[in-house]
Amino acid sequence: MTDPAFIDLRFDRSLYAGPAIDEAVKVFAAHGEFHMSEETDTWVVKLRALKPGPARTRRLAHELANYALGLTVQRGGA
Repeated sequence: MTDPAFIDLRFDRSLYAGPAIDEAVKVFAAHGEFHMSEETDTWVVKLRALKPGPARTRRLAHELANYALGLTVQRGGA
């Protein structure tokens, strides 16, 4: 996917719990379009905000990453 409206977030498996990323995407599903994939050392989430604008997509990316980190901490780590 090479659409410039999308941002790629990469979550290092040693820092983030996979279920936390899944849950974060579900929480923010009403606000964006998400495509999830896996690589050897990372989970990748491609996203864009449903409301147009690069600033909204950046904000959504930051909020999602922060939420996923918080859930990972609550779970006791990766």
